[in-house]
This record gives sequence, structure tokens and C-alpha cells, in this order.
Amino acid sequence: MVNSFTEVDKRAVNTIRMVACDMVNKANSGHPGAPMGCAPMAHVLFTRFFKCNPNNSQWINRDRFVLSNGHGCTLQYVINHLLGYKITLEDLKQFRQYKSITPGHPERGMTDGIEVTTGPLGQGISNAVGLAIAEEHLAATFNRPGFELFNNYTFTICGDGCLQEGVASEAASMAGHFKLGKLIALYDANNIQIDGELCVQFTEDVCARFKAYGWQVLKVADGDNDLEAIANAIEEAKKDTTRPTLIYIRTTIGFGSLLQGTPKVHGSPLKSDEIARIKKVFGLDPTKTFDVPEDVYALYNEVNQRGTVLEKEWNDLFERYASVYPTEANEIKRRLRGELPKDWEKLLPRYTPEDKPIATRKLSETVLNSICEAIPEFIGGSADLTASNLTRWKTAKDFQANDSGIGDYSGRYFHFGVREHAMAAVMNGMSAYGCGIIPFGAGFLNFIGYALGAVRLSSISKHQVVYIMTHDSIGVGEDGPTHQPIETYAMLRAQPNLNVIRPADGNEVSAAYLQALTSKTTPSVLCLTRQNLPQLNGSSIEKALKGAYVLQDEPNAKLTLIASGSEVSLCVDAAKILKEEGIPVRVVSMPCQNLFDAQSEAYREEVLPKDIPVLSVEAGTTFGWAKYATESIGINTFGLSAPAKQVFEHFGLVPTEVAKKAKLLVEKTKPTIPPQNEKKNSSPRVILSRIFGLRRE
Repeated sequence: MVNSFTEVDKRAVNTIRMVACDMVNKANSGHPGAPMGCAPMAHVLFTRFFKCNPNNSQWINRDRFVLSNGHGCTLQYVINHLLGYKITLEDLKQFRQYKSITPGHPERGMTDGIEVTTGPLGQGISNAVGLAIAEEHLAATFNRPGFELFNNYTFTICGDGCLQEGVASEAASMAGHFKLGKLIALYDANNIQIDGELCVQFTEDVCARFKAYGWQVLKVADGDNDLEAIANAIEEAKKDTTRPTLIYIRTTIGFGSLLQGTPKVHGSPLKSDEIARIKKVFGLDPTKTFDVPEDVYALYNEVNQRGTVLEKEWNDLFERYASVYPTEANEIKRRLRGELPKDWEKLLPRYTPEDKPIATRKLSETVLNSICEAIPEFIGGSADLTASNLTRWKTAKDFQANDSGIGDYSGRYFHFGVREHAMAAVMNGMSAYGCGIIPFGAGFLNFIGYALGAVRLSSISKHQVVYIMTHDSIGVGEDGPTHQPIETYAMLRAQPNLNVIRPADGNEVSAAYLQALTSKTTPSVLCLTRQNLPQLNGSSIEKALKGAYVLQDEPNAKLTLIASGSEVSLCVDAAKILKEEGIPVRVVSMPCQNLFDAQSEAYREEVLPKDIPVLSVEAGTTFGWAKYATESIGINTFGLSAPAKQVFEHFGLVPTEVAKKAKLLVEKTKPTIPPQNEKKNSSPRVILSRIFGLRRE
């Protein structure tokens, strides 16, 4: 039973409401309504139930909190300040200001105590599912009788908008299937959105829907005032660890304001005189701003001190655990340090041209079978395409509820279902949990479009997640344009902090995994073929890690052919044709543009000399290749349904056609005799610049 609530608790709730209003008012920007409505549930959660140590926000067994309706972030900033996280009163005053640590939506890595970046609705509750999955997995892997090292809860506050987003539905369905009993969602049911009352757009029975997902559903009738009811609901939720819980809490947006219960209080600051009026009604000093009574600070300081004790008790428990289970303890320590197992990279397969042609998705499967047992923190699965993505290694065990009979929580392979968006959002949550977890998710490359909202947050949040995407081009063939990526490469490459890697053979596939598993702050997308590709002469893991490299070269090359993935071997064949016709050609493989751009200027110039014309070849849009190429061969329409060989022929992606266009480019860029008044020592680069304009800086 939780401690009873006093006048200090009521004062704390109202203080949270009004400091949040002061923040929005000072910034003249923000969302006061949600914090005013959610303050009671947040106060009850953090003072009576939440396990954390604000003096060490990275304590691994802390409870996790996600504010899914991230626009209400002043709520979290104020509470974290009260708890003693590294957020000062001055930081609160700098809300939404240049270089402040209190941005307009919560951002992981910027503000102490923030677990995940939220703002796009639905993402936060989906991240919470991933956080809960990580806890269950680590508990099943490392806990022993008498040693519950991992037993934290994951709490999230979400609103009507979050629960309308499709990603939240996908993730909630997944949470119900996995029976994530330590996941508790507090539903801020305020009946208001920007366009008005919910009756204009959202009339479903949310509680019935979540019951159908397999969640426990509890209700609080008065979330504005009834702290006891909120506490009783959370206590009841924690008793049932066989299923996740949704607590429907009826609240009033902008509680206390004359505009309460209307859309007008959602996203606009309240006027200063209105804020003063509300403070007076709440029994607070209307003449003060950013004012926190001493007894409120004292109440939250008790929580802070309790957290210090909780972490010390956990550290003592871990020491005893280490004496009984030293191997497991050392494994936990390694993961907490963020180190991969020693010499794991030596397990990566290497290939020579004598090895047979293999699809890069199959080469990926070989890598997974080689490394997954050695890297137990590398966990993941497929969006109902395991047999196509080839992502399940031979010794894999499924992650399932312990009573499912088809796996348990110690399993590392996930059947995400046809839920690409939730898969990506859940992976972000799994990564955010810590303890070294590196999640991967697989699907067809074209359908990463379903997941882009979460993929973008992978990059913003610097999550080390790996997207293993197969069927990466028109090589899909008969499935046709709905399944053939055209614009996808360019779309993904345009995203900052995302390594899009399209390997051309087995060595480059091994390099892709080496890069992905060592890029601690950058997510990766591996684009893999359905069709077989030859093992290339001149490729290596080490070269591919530079993003682009000279695969094959000829003295006095007249042209550089550059390509990624399946088109690299096409260029090799085209270069043979050109050589027979007296045109020496360099072939460059570019598995990852982002990695190449990060190399030194000298190396980039060495690979792509500015005085040699460049022809890019890729089975996708030519958009983006102008940065590297003089001209490009690609596909700027959608694909078509036919056997793959015919589709490649239709779009001119065959050696003879590439050679033909290469000859035309060489002819166009031949140096011409300069006019009499022009210096005779004009370099080829000057001539190329005159003809085409500078290709790149």
C-alpha cells in the first residue's frame, strides 16, 4: 500500500502545472494543456512507484519512463528537475531556446533522464514496448534464484493522438502477444485534440481494443484530483505481470484554466494574467514565476535519496551475484562497457573469385550463422519474412512468452509479424535500454517505407540498430513495381546519420556487418539481393569499410565506372567489353556513400580523380549520383513485372548497353584543341569543367 497523500502532494501537483505554464509562457511557445492535465498521474508515479537514481541516470535496473505525447515535455522537465536530475531551474527558464538542454520535444542524449526521443505521436509507446522487451530478455538471460538483477518496470504516458497512430496499434498488438507484464501505459484521456472533441474523428472503444490485444485495462474516473485512485490503479497494474496494462485516466486538458477542456489550451501559451489567476486558485503565489515551495523540493528529495539507496542495494546484490556466477557477471560488465566480444570479427567469412556466385541475402545468412553465437547481444528477427530474408541462424531460439510453448524470453529471434513500423520503433526502444543490446530487423527493402518514421528517429537518437533489407532492386522480377525499390536508396541516403550499405559480394557483406556492429551511434541499412552475384576479384573487407574503393583498374583509364550492389559485377563485365575495344576503364565499387564521404579528401581524389569522367550505374533512381558522376545510368520510372533478366534488359542494365553509353561519354569528354587565345596546357579537369560544369568540389 502506498503512503497516503497530503496537502504537500496537492501543492506539488499544482507546482508542476504552473512551472510548466511559466516555461511555455517565457518561451512564448509550447503546449501547456497536457502538462496541466497529466501532472497528477506523473506526480503519483514518480513519488510513489518509480525506481530511479537521479544521481546516476544510467543505473541499469532503473525503471524506464517514456513521455509518448512528447509535446508535453515541460511535464517531464519539471519533474526531472524536482527529482534532482541534471536540470536546473535556469534550464527550465531556457525552454525551447538556442542550445538549451530543454528542447521543444524530449531528445535522448541531450537532457539527463530522457530515455528516448519522442514527439512524433505513437513512437514513444512503441519504444516503451522495446524497452519492456529488453528487460524481459535480460532478466531471462541473467537472473538467477535469489538474484533478480533485472526487474524494472517500463511506464509510459500516452494520449489520444498516440493511440490513433498505426505504429502504436502495431506495437500494442506485439506487446499483448509477448505478454509484457512489466509494461504499464497511463492513458491521458482528455477527449480533446487540435481539431476539437474526439467525437469528430475518434469514437472507437480504445479500452476494448486493448483488451482484444491481450492487455489488462483499468480505469480512473477523475485524473484531475483523485491521487488515491491513480495510485491504486498503478498498484493493481503492477500485481499482474502476465500481461501489459493500460490505465485509462480521464483528465481535463489545461486543468484550472478558463480554457480548460478546449483545443485552445493545447498548443498556445496562456496569458500572464490567466496564469496568475490559476496560481491564486491553486493556493500558489501569483506574483512569482518558476517558484517551487521548499516542501515540494523536500518531497522529491526523499525520492532522490531513496533512489541512491536502491542503487546501492542493487550494487551489493550484483557483487554477491558475481561471487556465485562470475561468468555471467563478467558478461554483464562487458556489455555495460559497450564492448563486443574479443576477436569476433575474425569469424567473418572471406571470399575469393573462385567461390561460387551467391545472393547477398544468402551471404548475410552465412554471416549471421558465423557471428550470432559469439555476439549474444545481437538480437532481432523479421517482419514475417524469415524464409525470404534468411535472418534466422541455425541455433536461434525464439523470443516468446515463457508460457507460450514455442520459445521463452531468453530467446533472441523475433517474429515481428507484418508490422514493419512497430518493428523499427521497438528496435529503437530495445537499443535505448542499454546493456549492449544491438537489435536487428528484417524485411523487403521496398517496405522500409512503412517504417520511415521510426528509422528517422533511429538516426536522430543515434541508436545502433541494423535494418537487414533484402530484395533490394528490380532483381525481385515478377513481383513487379510494388515490390521493386526505385527511389528507396536515394530516400535513405538523404537521411543524416544513416549508413546505407549495398554490398556487391561476400567480402562486402562481411564488411557491412563489421561496420554496422561497430558504429555505436549510427544505424545501418543493409540492402541485399535476391539474385546470385559473383565473388569479385579485388574486393576485400578492409577496402569496403572505406565506403568506396578501386575494385579493378587499367593504366591510363579513360573512364571510371562506379556502382553499388548487383551493378558492380555488371560494370566489371562492361569494362571487359570496353577493354576489348581499346578503352581502358577503372571500376569503383561504392557500397556506402556516407562512409566514402567521411574519408579524407586525398583518398576520395585517389578513388575518383577529377580529370577522369565518371559513369554511375545503379538499378534505382539516378537522383543523388551527380555528386560523384559525370553521367548516370539508372531507372527514373517505376519497375515492371517480368523475370528479372528481362527487367534488367528492359532498363538497359546489361553490360553491352552500359559499354555503349560509356563509349559515348568517353567520346563526349575527349579533350579538344583549345582556341589560340587559350593556354595550351589546359588540364583535362578544366576541359571537363567547361563541358559539364564542375562535377564535385
